[in-house]
Amino acid sequence: MKLVLRTVAAMAFSVVFFGVALFVPAGTVDYWQAWVFIAVFLTATMVPSAYLAVRNPAALARRMKAGPTAETRPAQRIIMSATVLLVIAALVVSALDHRFGWSSVPLWLIIAGDVLVVGGLVLSQLVVVQNSYAAATITVEADQPLVSTGLYGVVRHPMYLGALIMMVGMPPALDSLWGLAVVAVALPVLAARILDEEKMLRQELPGYPEYASRVRKRLMPGVW
Repeated sequence: MKLVLRTVAAMAFSVVFFGVALFVPAGTVDYWQAWVFIAVFLTATMVPSAYLAVRNPAALARRMKAGPTAETRPAQRIIMSATVLLVIAALVVSALDHRFGWSSVPLWLIIAGDVLVVGGLVLSQLVVVQNSYAAATITVEADQPLVSTGLYGVVRHPMYLGALIMMVGMPPALDSLWGLAVVAVALPVLAARILDEEKMLRQELPGYPEYASRVRKRLMPGVW
């Protein structure tokens, strides 16, 4: 019951967070792209969360523990703080773009953006289904196994790939192209998170160096 209440509270916080970050800079609630985005985001997170609550509550609990203060590594606290600020910046810039018409986004691209948001979120949740130790914080537990199949057989950090896909889709879903500039700034921050995490995994997760030698790409197949 406590986990369910935490999940409901997290969803309510998301509604308030997106509402403030989008409708305030937009200067209006007559912003249908934002309403669709919020609905898409909540649906794509609520359904997998409900599944995990029934099938694997421990995995959901790990996902619920998130944010800069939940990190144990100093570098990750800084990285996550920067990530939160960049997400807020991407939302605000997108809303300002919509308000002042800095860019023109066709309907098909808005829809494509929402599809990317759904795809990225679902991909991230599938990672948790395949690896119940995939948490929102950088940590290695005492009994944590090395997962090297499924999505982990394609890239070493499929959850971050899902997050990247979601972030790329977010600005066009919100009727903005300028928001993509903020996403571009976030790429080095994401890379820093991955590199610091791998430093820990090589030291603390048995078999990870051998796995990294087999699965060469960290984030995107054929790229990096």
